[in-house]
Amino acid sequence: MFLACRSHPWLRRVLLGPRPDSIPALIAKACAFIGLLDVLAGVFARFRHSRMHTLAEVLPGALGPFAAALSLSTGLLLLLLAHGLRRRKRRAWRAAVVLLPAGAVAQFAYRHSAIGMLISLAMLTLLIHHRGEFAALPDPRSRWRALSNFLLWGAAPILIGLVIVNVHGRWMIGDPSLADRITHVLYGLFGFEGPVDYQGDTSWTVGASLGALGLLTAITTIYLAFRPEHPAAQLTEDDEARLRALLEKHGGRDSLGHFALRRDKAVVFSLSGKAAVTYRVVHGVMLASGDPIGDVEAWPGAIERFMDEAKAHSWTPAVMGCSETGGEVWTRETGLNALELGDEAVVDVAAFSLAGRAMRNVRQMVKRIERAGYETRVRRVRDLGETELERIRQAAEDWRGTDTERGFSMALGRIGDLADGDCLIATAHKADDQPGPYGDLKAILHFVPWGTDGASLDLMRRDRSADPGMNELLIVAALQAAPKFGITRVSLNFAMFRSALARGEKIGAGPVLRAWRGLLVFLSRWFQIESLYKFNAKFQPRWEPRFVVYRASADLPRIGFAAMQAEGFVNLALPLPRSLRRRSAPVGTCAHSVGEQDISAA
Repeated sequence: MFLACRSHPWLRRVLLGPRPDSIPALIAKACAFIGLLDVLAGVFARFRHSRMHTLAEVLPGALGPFAAALSLSTGLLLLLLAHGLRRRKRRAWRAAVVLLPAGAVAQFAYRHSAIGMLISLAMLTLLIHHRGEFAALPDPRSRWRALSNFLLWGAAPILIGLVIVNVHGRWMIGDPSLADRITHVLYGLFGFEGPVDYQGDTSWTVGASLGALGLLTAITTIYLAFRPEHPAAQLTEDDEARLRALLEKHGGRDSLGHFALRRDKAVVFSLSGKAAVTYRVVHGVMLASGDPIGDVEAWPGAIERFMDEAKAHSWTPAVMGCSETGGEVWTRETGLNALELGDEAVVDVAAFSLAGRAMRNVRQMVKRIERAGYETRVRRVRDLGETELERIRQAAEDWRGTDTERGFSMALGRIGDLADGDCLIATAHKADDQPGPYGDLKAILHFVPWGTDGASLDLMRRDRSADPGMNELLIVAALQAAPKFGITRVSLNFAMFRSALARGEKIGAGPVLRAWRGLLVFLSRWFQIESLYKFNAKFQPRWEPRFVVYRASADLPRIGFAAMQAEGFVNLALPLPRSLRRRSAPVGTCAHSVGEQDISAA
């Protein structure tokens, strides 16, 4: 029997019942299904007279027979609770435990349905019996960010209200204009009678539905505004000091190590304190980046703490951009899977030269720019004065190619901090007859330390009026100046799907690989996948593979979307005006992947 269960998972489910970890998912699906039926019953009049609605009437929470308004509001609440139940959230469980008895009372009191009441109580019993499965802690959140997200999606009640008004068109008196219908929706959301009239009791039904929708919106807003905050964790001064101590001893192992010092990340340390994992939570995905910090022998302890934290909050664990060694440790210690994400370009300083046919294009571009009157300077941050540092910070902010800051896994998020004195800044200068607001400054490259003998590219910015080729000029200048700083290796940009692009253009590539490369080239119009790879390849680097670590293939779309949000490619919150953000947010933030104007101009 045991062998049969192993060979046939469906037989295992029949004989042994569902696995414990699938119970929250089943409850969540049932909750979402019931909520959808309730919304349909509240919005569409025809649905309330269909055979499907006959089934919906005996399901828990289905209050359509009592009032379309209650059906609509209950359905929306159940749909919202389904997501929390699937993620095992304790607060969602508490809300469901309150809502189901209310549904049972409504079934018995208003419809006299013993079956509906028993189903509600059965689901309530199931929730109480498995209450231990719903123990996940709240996600980090900001009250104002929650409200901004709510305002962004605030059009939903208006759209649903328009559907409610229009689906009852057969009972509508006259032919009111779209403006009148929108006005009716807006009035109805606040509980007032609008300009649209209906025959019979339909006017009351529509008005009650709109009023319930407005009331639900108001309650949700009040809840978001006054619920206890769980701010996104940030590095404390003590955390940063401990991470810097680990990097001082083991920072040469991973070129992304210094990026763990971003102050908008949280950190978990191993019990011994000899290793740590930094992360950020984005919509339920716990994103770590790079390899763990510290002694490799202590990595398993830090990874265990990371996974415990993910389990406590029911977060989806993921690691972006870890090395091959890091991927092996992650998969061995956690049972997670690893997938090659791309390659990091690393240049060996001793082997770098502008001579040779392979470097002809770079050599010619650099000489042309130098003849145009540009000069370069490469210095440690600690060697710059505060006045010049401030000018560089402001220039980097103004020259950013997007309104939102980009960067998470391969960006430090600041320039010129006193604690980052070992960082390198390469700048390009040209004297003009009419100097701009930043004098002769034309382009900036910022590198963070990679141990004691390496540097990792963090930021690339240039004045849009400068000649093309600023990035090539400064990279060459940094590589040529590296020996005097004791730097033997320099990490450039990370090229996603580099191997697929390289193999797909070679002779003999199969149709699948060519199609995959074609898709990547198409996506490069927005994400610079191909252009970044070709830019890095100019400097004849060695390619170091980087991996994404994930739990299940079904999680990959969600992880990818969360990573795009973390990196700044997708922004679902309402951003502050740039003039205000410049004064309130740290300046100089950038992604390891460059801004829109940088590579295209190069």
